[in-house]
Amino acid sequence: MTNDQDRPASQSDAVPVRSSVAGQADNNDATPGQTGLLLELMREMRGQRESFQEAQRLAAGERKSEHRWRMLFQALVFGLPVLLGIVYFLFFLSSTGFRWGPFGDVVGVVRIEGQISSTDHASADSIVPLLEKAFANPNVKAVVLSIDSPGGAPVEAERIYTAIGALKRKHPKPVVAVINNLGASAAFLIALHADKIVAGRYSLVGSIGAIMAPWQLDRAIAKYDVSQRVYASGKLKSFLNPFTPVTPEVDLKAQKLVDQMGTYFLEEVKARRGAYLKAGVDVATGEVWAGPEAKEIGLVDAVGTIDEYVASTWGVKAYDFGPSNQGLQLLGRTIQDAVVSSVQRLTTTGAVVR
Repeated sequence: MTNDQDRPASQSDAVPVRSSVAGQADNNDATPGQTGLLLELMREMRGQRESFQEAQRLAAGERKSEHRWRMLFQALVFGLPVLLGIVYFLFFLSSTGFRWGPFGDVVGVVRIEGQISSTDHASADSIVPLLEKAFANPNVKAVVLSIDSPGGAPVEAERIYTAIGALKRKHPKPVVAVINNLGASAAFLIALHADKIVAGRYSLVGSIGAIMAPWQLDRAIAKYDVSQRVYASGKLKSFLNPFTPVTPEVDLKAQKLVDQMGTYFLEEVKARRGAYLKAGVDVATGEVWAGPEAKEIGLVDAVGTIDEYVASTWGVKAYDFGPSNQGLQLLGRTIQDAVVSSVQRLTTTGAVVR
């Protein structure tokens, strides 16, 4: 028998020991490889994610650029015509006499220019509504009548100066008539009803009186052996007919009418300017005077232009109420009235809400 300590170790006893050592070695070799592979996968995933994010960023930039170009194109296609339409509409409003404001303290200027008649630029139907606007506006501190007219229909002038008197009683404001190139006949009749009359150095003032100038064509048509038969209920019913001969009675009637109207005009001048008229000067001759001479004989109060008088008297800007071209005046007035009414309603509503 042998001792177990003296017996050599068997293979079966040695194998497990080697296998355990080899297993530990295999485990130690696999861990760094797996870690590297994992790191490589992570780097690849991070790269893919960054590439995807970059692609998304570029795509978003392209979409934004495309959106900007599309908006610009739409603005050019649709916005430019709208803008041009607005500009054209504003110019159209201006040509119709539409005006914004006035804003702040101003002197309201109403123009009486050209022939005074019911069908012309300076008709009562055109002038009186503008006078009403100027007097009623609280920003207008004074009203200036800018006159440049040879005169015209006395009844139209009467309607205008009667409206001035009524508006002055309702809205007490200074009224000044400034004569530019010409203030004659019915135009001067309107100026008489202002608080003051100003004329330029080179203005022509006066032509106080009346005139009637019918055509006399009966002699012309008689050369062609043509005449006109007139049937009238009275012997002077057709006294202004230019195709019938003028009789002494017709002459007398026409001159009487002219004298009556001239007398009314002179009485108006004396009533309004009597305290300033120079003694011994006949202002009813129908003549006109230059601005300085008109001041000397008492027809005007001062010599100057509208610009210097407004600046030196009130020191504020002048606001032109018109009128503009008569053909578009009615439309402009209608639009302006609508806008003003809307603003007033909004202002009233705002005041109630507060």
